[in-house]
Amino acid sequence: MSSKKSTTTKHKQQFLNKKATYEYEILERFEAGISLEGSEIKAIRKGQINLKESYIKIINNEAWLLNSHITHISTTHKTYRPDENRDRKLLLKRKEIDKLNKKVAKDGLSIVVLKLYFNQRNLLKATIALARGKKLHDKREAIKQKTQKRDAQIAMKNYQ
Repeated sequence: MSSKKSTTTKHKQQFLNKKATYEYEILERFEAGISLEGSEIKAIRKGQINLKESYIKIINNEAWLLNSHITHISTTHKTYRPDENRDRKLLLKRKEIDKLNKKVAKDGLSIVVLKLYFNQRNLLKATIALARGKKLHDKREAIKQKTQKRDAQIAMKNYQ
């Protein structure tokens, strides 16, 4: 008798910060872990997270995710419910933190969160980036390119 292997495809959850790619020019990307509490992980799995206004700051040689909003779930007890806007520590290697700190101090760059996702081992990871703010004409150019690309795809779809 032959046994069949069940092939299940897991739906990968990704939480993107679309505003960051619109507002900033991405220069270099890093992967970081995040220190969270149990109820926060459950809330993130439900999709109750907002990264729009979040940013990263290095304080005392530690990277911190600031201004991210993780809504608590209703099953969390009031005494164990963490603050929704609390600062969350990012887990990076010392060399990466030093590199980020030097770039921010010297070149005046920003550090932003691009996305949060669960990796193969089911751990929450963040893709962060060194970024430079875009000027208004750069934003207009990006919108124009997106529109042209979308129009070309629609034309190709209608052509076939």
